[in-house]
Amino acid sequence: MRGWIRGLAVIAVAAIVAACGGGQHPQGIPPQFGDAAPHPWYGRTPAGYEVHGIDVSRWQGNIDWYGVASGGVSFAWIKATEGGDVADPMFRANWEGARRAGLPRGAYHFYYFCRTAQEQAAWFIQNVPAERGALPPVLDMEWTRSRNCPGRPSPEWIRTEAQIFMAIITQHYGTRPVVYTTVDFFRENEMWRLNGVEFWLRSVAGHPDQVYPGHDWTFWQYTGTGLARGVSREVDLNAFGGSRQQWSRWLARRSQ
Repeated sequence: MRGWIRGLAVIAVAAIVAACGGGQHPQGIPPQFGDAAPHPWYGRTPAGYEVHGIDVSRWQGNIDWYGVASGGVSFAWIKATEGGDVADPMFRANWEGARRAGLPRGAYHFYYFCRTAQEQAAWFIQNVPAERGALPPVLDMEWTRSRNCPGRPSPEWIRTEAQIFMAIITQHYGTRPVVYTTVDFFRENEMWRLNGVEFWLRSVAGHPDQVYPGHDWTFWQYTGTGLARGVSREVDLNAFGGSRQQWSRWLARRSQ
């Protein structure tokens, strides 16, 4: 969920056209998408999965959600909050835009290590409506580059705070959050020790089964430089780790 912008909107749009039309399509990327900086995928590639989605924040700018919904995207997670006092200024527009387009969407919270789990859960609840049919909330835990909060707590502290946050969110929204994390954070904090958690794992240079050997996952973020219809800037692309039929069952079981 890194909000890096690598080029102007017009360049990204041109790249989408090249990747999905007249130019050579990036190896391993699903045909409905492009990639501004593709990894040379081999083995089980992102294109081998049937269900794909995006995650967005203010860094994607104004989004044409009808274009997104018609462009092969099956779900979206939208940044809502960060820490205990930061709200993404595009959350409301994205939340309503995705709803109007009929796209399954949920909200995510970027965890800040200098605020308590209780404060952060309360802030998320204050900003994100409980809505029937929405995807489960996401707890995004990764190392930050914050100058105001540069410390790295112990793995035990991090896992305890995660459990507190998830318990509060589960009680309010009626479904347990998905946990998003990165390779180094997952490994250094032994995140697999969290019980009963579905993981959304970042792995942009290898299949999760290679990068996170022996660990289960439900969602795979396979690029941070994706190109998708309706989004004028680069965007994270994600795959659901099952078939379309399994996706339908997952939605029925895990939606709010």
